[in-house]
Amino acid sequence: QVQLVESGGGLVQAGGSLRLSCAASGRTFSTFSSYAIAWFRQAPGTEREFVTAISRSGGGTYYADSVKGRFTISRDNARNTVYLQMNSLKPEDTAVYYCAAGVFSGLADSYNYWGQGTQVTVSS
Repeated sequence: QVQLVESGGGLVQAGGSLRLSCAASGRTFSTFSSYAIAWFRQAPGTEREFVTAISRSGGGTYYADSVKGRFTISRDNARNTVYLQMNSLKPEDTAVYYCAAGVFSGLADSYNYWGQGTQVTVSS
């Protein structure tokens, strides 16, 4: 069982940067590295969309075209944490960002465990 907690969201101007964290808690010591971790986001009135994912070891990453070249995902299995560095933010990046643990994929159905989300707002 993995419990995920996101942090680092906030309000930023267009062109700015934020770094989100996804920390695993609970009985995670031998399990966090067993999961691929992904970030999804959901803006008001829209469906949840895939942003990026990282494989269990961190050796593989996958990005949505909309964030490629601007966002970077990384993980520190020793700290049970995944990071999402977001640069050159745009107003259309405004959404609630969720991290999820599961099988390396761009599909929400591949992930069994989800955090509560953190709000990112980008002003123009």
